Amino acid sequence: MELVHTSTAAGITTLTLDSPANRNALSSTLMTQLLDGLATALTDASVRAVVITHTGSVFCAGADLKETQQVTSGNGKLPAEMMADLLAAIWEFPKPVVARVGGPARAGGLGLIAAADIAVCTRDATFAFTEVRLGVIPAVISATVLPRLAPRAAAELYLTGDVFDGARAAEIGLVTAAVPADELDAAVARFCDSLVRGGPLALAGTKQILRRTPGETVRADLADLAARSAGYFKSDEGREGVAAYREKRPASWIPQ
Repeated sequence: MELVHTSTAAGITTLTLDSPANRNALSSTLMTQLLDGLATALTDASVRAVVITHTGSVFCAGADLKETQQVTSGNGKLPAEMMADLLAAIWEFPKPVVARVGGPARAGGLGLIAAADIAVCTRDATFAFTEVRLGVIPAVISATVLPRLAPRAAAELYLTGDVFDGARAAEIGLVTAAVPADELDAAVARFCDSLVRGGPLALAGTKQILRRTPGETVRADLADLAARSAGYFKSDEGREGVAAYREKRPASWIPQ
């Protein structure tokens, strides 16, 4: 069964979660297919960014609890354990990843949103860290969620499990922007149009900087960053970008 559809156009690969019967829950099958879609996008040089979106009214309900119950009654790998591989793959993906959130997300679904570089939701989308109400903890998703959230908001929402809306999600850093439902696709398209204008290698290098842990001292940190900067300015891509800017023309990597 195909639970993730893949399409590519104008440098953007769109991965669509299509398991509306269980609210796009993160089953092992869906996560395997999502990982496969990412792997294909990674090796395709024409793909400049990835959009993760969904069918149905719900973005993602989190780990598949039916499958979880079956595994805990027998043997096998829990969906929450496999989720670690998926979140790591998105977090470390060298090309920009955009989450298009047109409906509610819960628990593990929020980890998926936080793993993306840019996330856009509708203002009326709802979110909740529901783990404590199930007697479990939001452990795996914390790797991607906590770097995004304001600490006080994280404490409140993790401990209460309360529902919050898109506007609050943007306020606390879970998403990049919350927009009216009829403006969601246009907002995602604007981000994608901006992303494909960046040099592919420069985007990957910039993502490394965004994910890096600063050095022990400012001087050591600056020395590392200066070396990285020089390497990119001297690269073929860097020279082409500077030349294109000076000559007032599009850089060679921008899709025509």
